Amino acid sequence: MPATFETSRIRFQYPDNWTLEEQEVRGDDRAVTVTSPGGAFWSVAAHPAGVPPRPLADEALRAMQQEYQEVEYEPVSESVAGCEMVGYDLNFYYLDLTSTARVRCFRRVDAVYAVFYQAEDRDFDRLDLVFQAITASLAGR
Repeated sequence: MPATFETSRIRFQYPDNWTLEEQEVRGDDRAVTVTSPGGAFWSVAAHPAGVPPRPLADEALRAMQQEYQEVEYEPVSESVAGCEMVGYDLNFYYLDLTSTARVRCFRRVDAVYAVFYQAEDRDFDRLDLVFQAITASLAGR
């Protein structure tokens, strides 16, 4: 049975064996992260409705490029649960392991959301459908 997280602007379902951490980012902006037992994670930050999605995705890409020496990336646009999303698919090395991450940003009436999820490559294929389901539950609310 999935667990549900809900505030006034953020609502999503996630596996009930994952841990959840909520934080205030800036003023009214909120961020929530759920982490799998193996260390993979999915995170969302809610921003005011007037913030454009593309610059949020670009900001996340720049942060990854500053954090990791070599980041391979591909720009992505897709529709999930009726929401047009922009972002990046990322691959990089961390502690001698290859990792995959996804950045997806999209607008709803009440807010703009930046979603980020990441796992080591050995786990990513298995968890990608879980990450997508969490994202769809957020986008389709």
